[in-house]
Amino acid sequence: MSYAHRPTVSLNNGRLELTVLPGGGHIAAVRLLPGGVSPLWDPPWETIDPRRHDVTRHAEYGDDVDAQLLAGIVGHNLCFDVFGIPSEEEAAVGLGVHGEGSVADWDVTVDGLEMTCRAELPLAGMDFERRLTTRPDSSVVVISETAYNRTGVDRPVGWTQHVTLGPPFLEKGKTQFRASAGASKIFEGEFAAGYDRFVAGAEFQWPWAPLDDGGFEDLRTLTDRGASGAFTTHLMERGRSQAFFTAWSPSSRTALGYVWRRSDFPWLGIWEENGSRERAPWRGRTLTRGMEFGVSPFPETRREAIDRGSLFGERTYRWLPARGSVSVDYCLFLAECDRPPEAVVRRGGTISAPGLFEIT
Repeated sequence: MSYAHRPTVSLNNGRLELTVLPGGGHIAAVRLLPGGVSPLWDPPWETIDPRRHDVTRHAEYGDDVDAQLLAGIVGHNLCFDVFGIPSEEEAAVGLGVHGEGSVADWDVTVDGLEMTCRAELPLAGMDFERRLTTRPDSSVVVISETAYNRTGVDRPVGWTQHVTLGPPFLEKGKTQFRASAGASKIFEGEFAAGYDRFVAGAEFQWPWAPLDDGGFEDLRTLTDRGASGAFTTHLMERGRSQAFFTAWSPSSRTALGYVWRRSDFPWLGIWEENGSRERAPWRGRTLTRGMEFGVSPFPETRREAIDRGSLFGERTYRWLPARGSVSVDYCLFLAECDRPPEAVVRRGGTISAPGLFEIT
């Protein structure tokens, strides 16, 4: 494990084990017991706690604004209070890619089957709390988050759950994905220089993404290309109170899913890195797929998100009121099944996939 030497805190209910890194607050792994495979991405480089990162001593992580994030990133990381790159002025005072949430030191405590994670975000002037709760022998974890604005002004924020999957769960041409997605759009500029295959800026309907050389690709199956990179964004279907995605591995016969309120997170971004990035620390050796649900469609600066305002009639950021707070909740689950779940529904602590499984 790239994080084997870092402090970790775990929840174990006898059926499922979930591991969190206080350094960065990442959900590093989640697996069914005994011996299940974690779907979450474990980078091919050795990671460190973000607070230890020093660009002059840790050249192996690069020297860009994402270096501190990449030094510690594992699995599911929180993008807050921006989803994307900082402005030049923000970078000059120390803000990195995806904000402070993924590089902060988190205070993590466990009381029975509840884990509480708290972090101060001094540049943003905010505090953040995440509670993860499960039940004995359950394969469901309910996650509640609250952002507190300590400033006296309303704040426009990005807030995205950056769920990144990796091998061995992730297999080219095999791993299957489903989502309650509709109107979709491809990243508007060059995303993976020399490896882009989709029509930049094209709008389409999930899951059929238009290809540069004609035809379409079904985003429900992980690419089998030798090397590639891409980012597409997907508006969760209107008319549904809940939104979801699932990822299913035929080799492990395991499905990972997340379910959330559509009103909290109306967007799902799908990021693909398939050996296209040659710079440190990537070195052309990484296969990932990010399933990134949040309040923003694209990773971009705060100013760009606000200037964009909306896409497909949906807002591209969220307001956090002066000296106020906003709370959301969602859940993750693991299930053993012989085919990909086409749809899932959350009812309290129970997750149902019609005709396939019902888990609590």
